[in-house]
Amino acid sequence: MNSEPVLNPLLYRIASASLVLLIVWCLAWEMAVAPLRPGGSYLALKVLPLMLPLGGVLKGRVYTMQWACMLILLYLMEGVVRAYSDPNPTSALMAWGEIVLSFTFYVCALCYLRPAKLAAKARKKEQERQERERRRAEALEQGS
Repeated sequence: MNSEPVLNPLLYRIASASLVLLIVWCLAWEMAVAPLRPGGSYLALKVLPLMLPLGGVLKGRVYTMQWACMLILLYLMEGVVRAYSDPNPTSALMAWGEIVLSFTFYVCALCYLRPAKLAAKARKKEQERQERERRRAEALEQGS
């Protein structure tokens, strides 16, 4: 049984690029393109949580990609809220960009992780089967 899953490098590259672009996009949005206040706003600090998984995502680490998928949903939600509620049309357009980048990362990361998740389930199932066989052999041995 092959223990190493085959992960798609294209999905990894797209997910990584969309995360980096999302960081740049959010900084540009809150500092220059459509800040809440002229000269930028403290909302630019919203990129800091995105910096936490950046190293692991760029290295293709499975666990980091998994929790980054959960984190990115916050940015997807923020984009949806601001796309439909922001009175500034430029800011609403930037929110749509945030939605696209967040969704792209989420879908690509999930599809990239799927083979690893399936391999982990298969390993667990195999370990459980081996444990059952070991217990059955012990029971037979004790019964003899």
